[in-house]
Amino acid sequence: MIRINVFIQVSDANRASVLDAAKELTACSVKEEGCIAYDVFESATRPDVLMICETWADEKVLDAHEKSAHFATLVGKMQELAALKLEKFNF
Repeated sequence: MIRINVFIQVSDANRASVLDAAKELTACSVKEEGCIAYDVFESATRPDVLMICETWADEKVLDAHEKSAHFATLVGKMQELAALKLEKFNF
């Protein structure tokens, strides 16, 4: 399995738009084949930090996810409005 943690640092002005995009990405992604878990979290101590935590069955399904239309559109929007940092773990 593969775990992806995406840390999102966002300004107060863009927070609502980025959170909406992250929630929409989550709603689309949980329906994909091979998605074990997918969620977005808001920091309890830092209002400028969000995190997407996702778990995929294998590289094949993760690759398909990264090529999906909703991924391109929504991640592109988030990248325009915030700074994203990705951590990837295989287990």
